[in-house]
Amino acid sequence: MIQSPAFPMAPATGGSSERTPLLPGGTQAPRTNSATSAFGVAPEQLTAMLDPKDPQKLQELGGPERICQALLVDPSVGLKQREQIGSGGERQHEPFQTRRDVFGKNTLPEARTVTFLQLLRDAYNDRTLIMLTIASVVSLAVGIYDDMLGSHKNDEVKVGWVEGAAIFLAVIVVCFTNAINDFQKEKQFQRLNAKKEDRTVKVLRDGNEVEIGVQEINVGDILLIEPGDIIPVDGVYLSGHNMTCDESSATGESDAVKKGTADENRDPFILSGAKVLEGVGKMVVVAVGARSFYGKIMMAMRQGEGAETPLQRKLDVLAEQIAKYGMSAAILLLITLTIKYLVKCALEPEFPPFSIMFSQFVSIVIEAITVVVVAVPEGLPMAVTISLAYATTKMLKDGNLVRQLAACETMGGATVVCTDKTGTLTQNKMTVVRSYVAGSEMGGLSELQSFYKALPKDVQTVLLEGIAVNSTAFEGPDEKGRIDFIGSKSECALLGFGKVCGLDYRCKRADTKPVRVYPFSSEKKTMSTIVPIAGQDSQYRVHAKGASEIILSACTKYMNKSGSIVELDDSVRNDLLRRISVFANGALRTFALSFKVINSAELEACSDDEAPLSDLVWVGLMGIQDPLRPGVRQAVEDCHRAGVIVRMITGDNIETARAIGRNAGILTKGGQAITGPQWRRMTPEQQHKELPRIQVMARSSPLDKQIMVERLQERNEVVAMTGDGTNDSPALKLADVGFSMGIAGTEVAKEASDIILMDDDFKSIVKSLRWGRAVNDSVRKFLQFQLTVNITAVLLTLTSSIFSSDGQSALTAVQLLWVNMIMDTLAALALATEGPTDAILDRPPQQRNSALITFEMWRMIIGQAAFQVAINLLLLNHGLEIFHLPASTAGVAVLRTMVFNSFVFLQVFNQINCRRIQPNEFNVFANIHRDHGFILVQIFIVAAQWLLVTYGGIAFSTVPLTGLQWTGTLFIGVLSLPIGLLIRTLPDLSACFGLESANSEAQQHRPEVTMARMRMEASVQDVQHAVKFFSAIRNSQIASKKSPCDSDVGHNFLSSVSAANDLSRASTLPSTTSTVVPTTAASASSSWTKVKSAMPKPNTRG
Repeated sequence: MIQSPAFPMAPATGGSSERTPLLPGGTQAPRTNSATSAFGVAPEQLTAMLDPKDPQKLQELGGPERICQALLVDPSVGLKQREQIGSGGERQHEPFQTRRDVFGKNTLPEARTVTFLQLLRDAYNDRTLIMLTIASVVSLAVGIYDDMLGSHKNDEVKVGWVEGAAIFLAVIVVCFTNAINDFQKEKQFQRLNAKKEDRTVKVLRDGNEVEIGVQEINVGDILLIEPGDIIPVDGVYLSGHNMTCDESSATGESDAVKKGTADENRDPFILSGAKVLEGVGKMVVVAVGARSFYGKIMMAMRQGEGAETPLQRKLDVLAEQIAKYGMSAAILLLITLTIKYLVKCALEPEFPPFSIMFSQFVSIVIEAITVVVVAVPEGLPMAVTISLAYATTKMLKDGNLVRQLAACETMGGATVVCTDKTGTLTQNKMTVVRSYVAGSEMGGLSELQSFYKALPKDVQTVLLEGIAVNSTAFEGPDEKGRIDFIGSKSECALLGFGKVCGLDYRCKRADTKPVRVYPFSSEKKTMSTIVPIAGQDSQYRVHAKGASEIILSACTKYMNKSGSIVELDDSVRNDLLRRISVFANGALRTFALSFKVINSAELEACSDDEAPLSDLVWVGLMGIQDPLRPGVRQAVEDCHRAGVIVRMITGDNIETARAIGRNAGILTKGGQAITGPQWRRMTPEQQHKELPRIQVMARSSPLDKQIMVERLQERNEVVAMTGDGTNDSPALKLADVGFSMGIAGTEVAKEASDIILMDDDFKSIVKSLRWGRAVNDSVRKFLQFQLTVNITAVLLTLTSSIFSSDGQSALTAVQLLWVNMIMDTLAALALATEGPTDAILDRPPQQRNSALITFEMWRMIIGQAAFQVAINLLLLNHGLEIFHLPASTAGVAVLRTMVFNSFVFLQVFNQINCRRIQPNEFNVFANIHRDHGFILVQIFIVAAQWLLVTYGGIAFSTVPLTGLQWTGTLFIGVLSLPIGLLIRTLPDLSACFGLESANSEAQQHRPEVTMARMRMEASVQDVQHAVKFFSAIRNSQIASKKSPCDSDVGHNFLSSVSAANDLSRASTLPSTTSTVVPTTAASASSSWTKVKSAMPKPNTRG
């Protein structure tokens, strides 16, 4: 172990007097003096130089080298993987115990969660519930006074207190129900956040590169940094190449910051939360957890409130509008009943006592307030919350980690999915299966060793050195503990190729230290590394690899079969282009390797930003196979069935992109494939013109993705975009729903995304589409049900109270509160937790700004409300005759209990009606046996209703019913089902009422150019091309008969006939007016040029 040197100790407080820490006080475990003495530097000294950045304090501590010595770490080896012994010789109970006692763990203290009592208080903090509580207290006081001192003081059974106590109990039940729902939601989202923060980083341990979880990072670890990383801890720069960070999330400065040593006059401090834009490097960790810069910010932001989703905001507006109507109805009821009671009192021989009048007025106020309670649809936001919480939990099991709740519901309206190829459509298990190096070709994996042995020695040396040193991939244990290559899958494939050839990349890297590294960039599509040539002073070799066409365009020489370097003439270049096309048409990803030799002067002249990619020597072409994921083609077909267009945007060349696109079912007949440069050269008008038919974009850059998203959104499309690289983050942010890759994605991309694909699988996107639509459907189902009950309860209370002789409502205040609970909490649980069905993808997506309530929903709401009000008024006025009940107090009590029971059963069966809201869905029982939540809620409602009716007695104003009476009320409730079926068969009159039908263009999004239309247009073009083709043959034959001296022309034309026939085999054909390149092979395109040149002019007659 490195001994602690004599190290100058700064004051424990650290920093200048004017410095104000972001997080006052310590939050980690207290340190003892013995623990601190194990290291030559205190935590406060390390954090003092970071906040604010102070190079002077870094120099006072002796610079990065002395800090590493003080932290007992060798920068070239890293910490020991099983560090067990402290510097004092004591045995530790677990690895790094002493280190963590001093500097803390890389975890934040557990957040102070909202307690159940706080949630209960928030649930009660509702004006209506407070008004109801006041009314219940007044009712309770009046009732107790009436029982003890008033008109009922001589009664044997004192029941005046019951109504007030029942209302108060109902308020308590409503509060507890809402608080329990919120408490469960909080716990669920805490689990999701814990999953979201689970990621890995690369560090040096025992001299080896290993991946560890961010929670396992210690102060003193040597962290390896790559483009796309989000730095999880604070550190000091040790070494690297061309490293640039975006620290805007930490400092607010938008300019990128170049990192380096203080001697280079660059910023040596790397703050947690910074995003690595480019370059690679190493840093020593100096602060973790709550002591880190990002940790302090997170601790300060812990009290932030979660934002509402767009659907919640839309429903809040709707609920407020409904509440206004409910308040108007309550005021009307209050005024009407008050006037009615006063008139009744005035008509009596003498006024009743004040206590009776006061008691009656309190009852009227309670009834009016209860109408407000019933009318206010406070369950709407709850339905969204429950549905989203349920969906996000299920989506996590399907491989989707939802970071932004709004993305879940937005995905339900997605109209376009722009997807990557590698790892999303394909398995991301890349293997070099074909190769062409120095004039020798490898046709399969079985030929690899013999192929390599046949290569000249010089070629072998350059090939394997380029694979080893010009790479950031390494070998180590994966997530399952198996030893495998970790890093870019393309680089892993090349290292695997080298390993079979006998390459020990670790030894090669140890012997060949790079002097310059230009990391892979999605814009340049190349990576370059400059290394010294062994045994040759002042000579360096530039290794470059990347996209085959780009590397080839930078090459002026190549290595031939003998290993000699010769000029790259046009014939060899064309042959290489042909081989690239052949590899790509076989759905292989093509990678090229090249190099050149430079001297010290040329090295000094090299830019820090731009690699010297000129006058390169071509080494070889690699064909990497990445097979399609199982089920991708079916998933793409599901998207097409759902009216969602899938577009593939990839960095591969055009032939590979076409081949993969056809195999996946994305590139269909009539669709077009273009390249990124062609897309960028178009004007916005041309892009809009071609966009409906573009299905594949090859050789794309992150800017192309951004432009694509912008153009699609200008066409009112809802765009879902996938991305895995750092430079994809702007497009992910811009898209309506951004998907990042959980396995292959960089931390920057994950931070910019809304949903993380934990398995990087395209099928998971389809699952999120299904769940997004299920969330929107669930909320609409609940909305239809609740509005039906709202309208019914308010109208029934109004009409029955106003027109009854005694001014009593059909339902008491306590009964209405029970109904309110049914339609709010329980209905939300029942209707908002149904999973997606297969039929959910059989309809087009909804328009972005479509109305929440369709004509079909209004038709069902009004129809059911009218039926329920009519049947209940009929029972109130003629129930005694219908059920053969005596016209006595006991008979009226039974009738009112049956009315209450019938009303509840009407709601139970109307919930079944609301399970299906689409106009063509007549079977409301479909998949009900799988909807366990719905069934359990209905069983609970019926059981609770039986208890209330049988034992509710005085509190709920009910009496026990006979079996026949239960059957009668159940039959009345069942009538909701045939009435609902009848309403569904009514004609669509949406145009007459200015409403949006579910099948109208205002509700459904339909593409401007459908796939059927593209297929038809392509078929027409096929016929037109065939006619022109045979016409050209006939005209050329006629011309050759008339002019024998022109036989050469006929011969040249006929020699290209077989190539031109390839057009008939292409899945897509070019439009004569299109600005986009044809989607056929390059050889076919050149033949087509010859065909057109042989065609007669438009005025020529055959």
